[in-house]
Amino acid sequence: MIKLQPVILSGGSGTRLWPLSRRAFPKQFLALVDDDSLLQSTAARTDSLADTAELLPPLVVCNEAHRFLVAEQLRASGHEAGNIILEPVGRNTAPALTLAALDADQEDPVLIVMPADHVVRDTQAFADAVSAGLAHAEAGKVVTFGIVPDSPQTGFGYIRAGSAVDGACYQLDAFVEKPDRETAEAYVASGDYFWNSGMFLLRARRWLELIERFRPDIAAAVGDAHRSGQSDLDFFRVDAEAFAASPSDSIDYSVMEPLAREGDGCLVVPLDAGWSDIGAWDALWAVSERDELGNACHGDVMAFAASDNVLHAQHRIVAAIGVQDLVVVETSDAVLVAHKDHAQDVKRVTEQLDAQGRGESEFHRCVHRPWGTFEGMDQGERFQVKRLTVKPGATLSLQMHHHRAEHWIVVSGTARVTCDDKEFLLSENQSTYIPIGMRHRLENPGAIPLEIIEVQSGSYLGEDDIVRFDDVYNRVGKTD
Repeated sequence: MIKLQPVILSGGSGTRLWPLSRRAFPKQFLALVDDDSLLQSTAARTDSLADTAELLPPLVVCNEAHRFLVAEQLRASGHEAGNIILEPVGRNTAPALTLAALDADQEDPVLIVMPADHVVRDTQAFADAVSAGLAHAEAGKVVTFGIVPDSPQTGFGYIRAGSAVDGACYQLDAFVEKPDRETAEAYVASGDYFWNSGMFLLRARRWLELIERFRPDIAAAVGDAHRSGQSDLDFFRVDAEAFAASPSDSIDYSVMEPLAREGDGCLVVPLDAGWSDIGAWDALWAVSERDELGNACHGDVMAFAASDNVLHAQHRIVAAIGVQDLVVVETSDAVLVAHKDHAQDVKRVTEQLDAQGRGESEFHRCVHRPWGTFEGMDQGERFQVKRLTVKPGATLSLQMHHHRAEHWIVVSGTARVTCDDKEFLLSENQSTYIPIGMRHRLENPGAIPLEIIEVQSGSYLGEDDIVRFDDVYNRVGKTD
């Protein structure tokens, strides 16, 4: 039976879904259409391939900053990764796939390459499409999946199919850039064009041959980065300097388009499976369950004489009256109000936040760490208040701060506290004080989450004022 290696590319930032999606917690980690995150749904989708081939554990390529999120979400969904490869910087999909292919090169399986942030409603149709292309990929062809268009979209690239190879596969004639409306309508009417899904099926060594042929600069830099990499807990950490030297390019531009122009070696399998890349709020509306007036509602929402809106509430009630085609998204620290026709312009908000040096494009108020979460509650001149939730059995690093002192109050659970050479337990309603410059550590030895109110005071309260001496998560020298 053919060995099939799922490769999940999880490097996106999802800025057009702000304020739900932030760079530190982008859309692939959000549960947008059901109870699972998009990453978890992508991993679960591979289960449908178990009858098609010898299915290997998924291989994930992700941003280094997201490593613990990836590992935790996969474990929670019962999909332990075969490996999680860390990108120290983003370099687009071609270098990411090259890392995955190098990792899988020894066995040379067929790779099923999938972005982590897409929706595919019909998993059986997806499995059938993979099955249709599998033998071709095993024989050395590069197979992509063309989404059967249901409308003349101008926000997608298109694939032009050529002659039929068999009942399910076609020669791939060309990749076509995003068209204008009139051209898109002609594409859809012809029946010869499909949306470019960004999913691929090919042998690991075939990709390495192709990237070496078409982009030897990427192949060389990524090869150096992989050879100099090393394991770190459940992760594989590539050489940062070597990887940063790689040009940034996509799978399409670097390999697929020049290969298609050669006229051989590329096939397309049509896929009609309820696919969406959820590229913006209007796309999420299109794949969401909606009420009788077309509103996609999430959370504590009321709608009166309102239609075709996206209404999303996280912390407060959102009430919409007499409005149409709006996006209203409420989070703990931001509210977005936009017309669906301007959904692509949300990226302009994150750009302005970045230009102003504000953190709302990067972080939610609740920030995830491998040991749990912390959430900002209040702040002012020389102080801030946070709520820490530490998972059972979890341990924060042994650390100190140059510029701030900390007061810890236990709300629930039991805390084991280290202060210099002292170690003691705190229970509910008990507290302690950590002076500036003192080495300290917080642990949860109990079986329930530990909740702490932390009051910080001092001249500088940034997260980069952390000096780590020991850490079970190998974060010494880092601030995440």
